[in-house]
Amino acid sequence: MSDKIITVNTVNLDVDAGNDPAAVITFLAEDLGDAGRTTDPSELARAALAREAKSATGLPGGIAIPHARAASVATASLAFARLANKVDFGAPDGPADLVFLIAAPEGAAADHMKLLSSLARALVRPDFVAALREAPSDERVVELVDEAINPAPAATASATPGSASAAAGTASATTGVTAAAAPTSGSGAQKRPSIVAITACPTGIAHTYMAADALKYAAERAGVDFHVEPQGSSGSTPFTPDVIAGADAVIFATDVGVKGKSRFHGKPVIESGVKRAINEPDAMIAEAVEASHNPHASRVEGAADDGTTGEGSSSSLSLGKKIQQALMTGVSYMIPFVAAGGLLIALGFLLAGYQIANKTLDSSKTLSDGAYIALHNSLWDLPAGGLGQYLGGVSFAIGALAMSMLVPVLAGYISFAIADRPGIAPGFVAGLVSVAVGASFIGGLIGGLIAGAVCLAISRLPLPQWAKGLQPVIIIPLFGSLFVGGLMFMLLGKPLAWVTTQLTDGLNSMNGSSKIVLGIVLGLMMCFDLGGPVNKAAYLFATTGLAIGDTPQLEIMAAVMCAGMVPPLAMALATVVRPGLFTDPERENGKAAWFLGAAFISEGAIPFAAKDPVRVIPSMMAGGALAGALIMAFGVTQRAPHGGIFVFFTMNHWLLFLAALAAGTVLGTVCVVAAKQFGKSHTERSAAPQLETVTA
Repeated sequence: MSDKIITVNTVNLDVDAGNDPAAVITFLAEDLGDAGRTTDPSELARAALAREAKSATGLPGGIAIPHARAASVATASLAFARLANKVDFGAPDGPADLVFLIAAPEGAAADHMKLLSSLARALVRPDFVAALREAPSDERVVELVDEAINPAPAATASATPGSASAAAGTASATTGVTAAAAPTSGSGAQKRPSIVAITACPTGIAHTYMAADALKYAAERAGVDFHVEPQGSSGSTPFTPDVIAGADAVIFATDVGVKGKSRFHGKPVIESGVKRAINEPDAMIAEAVEASHNPHASRVEGAADDGTTGEGSSSSLSLGKKIQQALMTGVSYMIPFVAAGGLLIALGFLLAGYQIANKTLDSSKTLSDGAYIALHNSLWDLPAGGLGQYLGGVSFAIGALAMSMLVPVLAGYISFAIADRPGIAPGFVAGLVSVAVGASFIGGLIGGLIAGAVCLAISRLPLPQWAKGLQPVIIIPLFGSLFVGGLMFMLLGKPLAWVTTQLTDGLNSMNGSSKIVLGIVLGLMMCFDLGGPVNKAAYLFATTGLAIGDTPQLEIMAAVMCAGMVPPLAMALATVVRPGLFTDPERENGKAAWFLGAAFISEGAIPFAAKDPVRVIPSMMAGGALAGALIMAFGVTQRAPHGGIFVFFTMNHWLLFLAALAAGTVLGTVCVVAAKQFGKSHTERSAAPQLETVTA
């Protein structure tokens, strides 16, 4: 196979690839499969569609750049289609006729990512786009792309350092620009505004670099000194302190957290998503220049010059948005502990039985049997139950320790999201104290928010210059921990513990209709946004209850897991029952959704929900509500936080679990089929003919 990132076999000129993004993406994925660039085109298509569901990849000028990483991709590759019939990829100015599918391997090397980012940067150049539209042959397209990703060295030695950097594509991740038409700074010259920018998107493949160059060209037109740090997959070169010190304002065009945000402490800031920088770069540059002269402009907050890589915060965001971001950050860092710890506990149950959680071996009744065996036995001194009991005990002990970190991790990273790295230690302290006083995850949530707010307040205190270096590593962690720990012990701990106790007692007392109502609510939440904040809130409620281990909490875990499995399974079944209602790409997604649903990966339904949310989401919520209600009615318990049907051995009544799952899946299927029939009788098979006739 050629080492070129694109070949004539992956170029398609003036083709009809379907009438929607899913069809075009699937067409191009199959094209890469035929060319030997991916071993599993359907996996690549699913990954690209999942990325598309998060944020549309259409760009101004009739361009779309769907992209994804996939394990089936061995080397970075491109597939290109110049469409005979334009397709809407969500660009603000209409549908696209030029589509690049960017396929990157998992763990793609930096050199691969530099090639891909170079292409993305070229797509903001009108001359490159025009040449693609006028290309007479596949070979000419390949030549144009090769020239874009492997630019010739700068011809003139007089080019400015910023220009040389731009000509070199992504040779450096930090690009500096000085407008050639602007007056050179000197003793009598008026100082030009100096703007710095950070660009970052979730995948860091395309939009990160396109936004960087769009802002760069806008700065050139405005006569503004400009430096940009694209924080993408090919790595980034941080700004030097001199560049930051000389900046009059900063632009954050990002869809993810900014690395080292606190470096810009006190600078006027303009914030937006990464796509606005691509669509409206001139407006953002103008806003940044205006903010540089406005003493009331929003400014970057956080400890100055602490060298952190946290997300920080900014006053331009509402208080509610800041709190939401902080809570979701804490949850996102906590979930790996939940998954690893819970599954290790499940493995311990499988190997050694449920009695491994009892406290019969330790005379003091403080250690579980699993922990006791892990501490007092070895491979050369096996317990009475033999090797299986020993391995199960070790697995259970490790899992229990991981699960014991849930509340401290939750609180620590909530604080981190507010106050950057100096807030981590006080946040963990708040979580540990919460566990010690019995306030559990409620105390962790509140303690983490307080810790972050306190640390942020301390970071703003006017301190002498000699103390500035001590602020992030000693002053903030010390006094933040002292304040929030003392507050939890002396004032908030007992009231929050009382609330937790009342909640636990309330769950324990639930029976009959009240318990079923809880199952319905949890089912609705799990299916509402398929991995979004509402889904995560229900999941957090369930997983943190596992540490308590009482029957009601285990029933909640079972209800949440069962309901979360319904959407992908229901959509998979619907594509089999009524295939004519779905496009070929959707039917392919349906095949994968069987496994995703069985493994409790709700995101398997996202491609369907993204394309038709009005019909799909309410239908899935109906199925999830029924599944949750039946789980609670049957009294099914689940001791593992993840794994779906593959951890059936951790359920008390796995056959009843399957019955509830089947009922919810069938109801969801019936609802979505009926909804689609009501709206339109048939959906054309848009992609099938093209996929069947693709030639390598």
